[in-house]
Amino acid sequence: MSQENHSLYEGMYIISARLSDEARTKALAKVTDGITSHGGNLEKIHEMGRRRLAYEVDGHREGYYFVIYFKVDPSAVKEMWQEYHLSEDLIRFITLTVDEVKEKLEFTALAEQK
Repeated sequence: MSQENHSLYEGMYIISARLSDEARTKALAKVTDGITSHGGNLEKIHEMGRRRLAYEVDGHREGYYFVIYFKVDPSAVKEMWQEYHLSEDLIRFITLTVDEVKEKLEFTALAEQK
């Protein structure tokens, strides 16, 4: 696939906190391998650590958060999402188009934003 058609994406992935470290590493590798197998390039991976979910999702109260910046052909995103839906280890995910890769991620509590 030609690199010219690739767009920059930011994906947030929440992986089950019930997994062992080894299983979590494999689940993340499945996501990153999916990106590269569709002709994409990984730009940056931010590991955000274990966090409490805002609400319970299928019995999960916590998960490991990862933010991945990658470039891939836009037509591959739909296929990747179909693969994500088949993964039991992936609690939630979202993919957004972005203009730049953030080198550092900072979050503020809602109370601090006012």
